[in-house]
Amino acid sequence: MIGGLFCYNHKGEVLISRVYRDDIGRNAVDAFRVNVIHARQQVRSPVTNIARTSFFHIKRSNLWLAAVTKQNVNAAMVFEFLLKFVEVMQNYFGKISEENVKNNFVLIYELLDEIVDFGYPQNTDTGVLKTFITQQGVKSASKEEQAAITSQVTGQIGWRREGIKYRRNEL
Repeated sequence: MIGGLFCYNHKGEVLISRVYRDDIGRNAVDAFRVNVIHARQQVRSPVTNIARTSFFHIKRSNLWLAAVTKQNVNAAMVFEFLLKFVEVMQNYFGKISEENVKNNFVLIYELLDEIVDFGYPQNTDTGVLKTFITQQGVKSASKEEQAAITSQVTGQIGWRREGIKYRRNEL
């Protein structure tokens, strides 16, 4: 069904690329980037046809996830697969961002190998997938966690409480 699956950042760079059928070439990657991501007008439709190739795409937090096919496929099934794949990625490594995708690209390829077989979606249940793929995703630390880690490593002690302000610059 699905000829290929691509994940782009907001600049149009390919982060994840998996081609399942021979009818999808590397020029499909460039066609989507030029006609959808860098289009002068905002693309309103989640399905775009470019040169007899159909692109089913969703956008989540500055990432574009696109399923590509040259066949006549069930659009509802493709979008259900894309949304389930986003849900699986969120269950494995939390918030979907460019940094998390780059940190977990090996895990994403393993997930794609288990979820999709020759373009046909198989099993997208996270509970079942965690029995096959036991690797944990790398979660990026939030700003509060990074500040706590910095203070632990450097031994920084807050001598003065945060937010204290005086009317005059005197003690």
